Amino acid sequence: MDIITLGIILLVLLIIAIKGIKILRPYEKGVVERLGKYQRTVESGLVVIIPFIETIRKVDLREQVVDVPPQEVITKDNTVVVVDCVIFYEVVDPFNAVYNVVNFYQAITKLAQTNLRNIIGDLELDQTLTSREMINTQLREVLDEATDKWGTKVVRVEIQRIEPPKDIVEAMSKQMKAERMKRAAILEAEGYKQSEIKKAEGDKQAAILEAEGKAEAIKKVADADKYQEIAIAEGEAKAILNVYGAIHEGDPTNDLIAIKYLESLQKIADGQATKLFLPVEATGILSSIAGISEVLNDDNRSKKEKIEENISAQNPMR
Repeated sequence: MDIITLGIILLVLLIIAIKGIKILRPYEKGVVERLGKYQRTVESGLVVIIPFIETIRKVDLREQVVDVPPQEVITKDNTVVVVDCVIFYEVVDPFNAVYNVVNFYQAITKLAQTNLRNIIGDLELDQTLTSREMINTQLREVLDEATDKWGTKVVRVEIQRIEPPKDIVEAMSKQMKAERMKRAAILEAEGYKQSEIKKAEGDKQAAILEAEGKAEAIKKVADADKYQEIAIAEGEAKAILNVYGAIHEGDPTNDLIAIKYLESLQKIADGQATKLFLPVEATGILSSIAGISEVLNDDNRSKKEKIEENISAQNPMR
């Protein structure tokens, strides 16, 4: 056997090895066909097939993403919004994924767009903008059920953008601004109200405390005046009792009483009064005073006569 023949044999064996030995990665599975007919499904690793008779189609089992193009959708209240989403899916059955759908990417894209129109068409604009989680859930359930026969599972669906028309956006912006200003005004008014209430309560408490303080001060002053007057009255009463007792114990005569009365009249005469009113009971005292005045007058006359006699004796020529 010459070298050329040996080389040809080795080349044929190499081609057979390349065609008959396949390696599948851990995230792959293979569908083996023999003469165009499904033969078996093989796992990852080293796979040996019959060259030129069997073929293998690899299927990726990793989670994949489908970006659904934006589309215009009409809401229940006849507002046109632009919506786009992304779909995350994974292959769970390689046989169905290979034989039940021709172009999975195009099929799931069209299916997602159709169901987005149905779901958002049942919602008003405000609900559409605030119910993304609900839209995601409903769309995922619909797509997962529809793609089950394709050997795939829709893991999740995420709405990327819901964009209303510009005039609607401007109107919503104005509405939001007005709502915020309204809430700010309400909060400001509520704060002012609470402030005035607290201030009024403070003024009320201050007035009550001030009034209570004044009442307590007036009471204390009145009590002090009362105690002072009582003390003065008690002192005067004791003094009168002492004087009255001393007079009765001394047993004074009418002459002494008359003299003390004259002393009191002298004090009265020191004032500006021009009239003196005496009680009827003072007649006895007046008689004593008259007697005393006569005695004083007699003494004065005797003294006068004695002085004249002395003057005559000193001047005989008179």
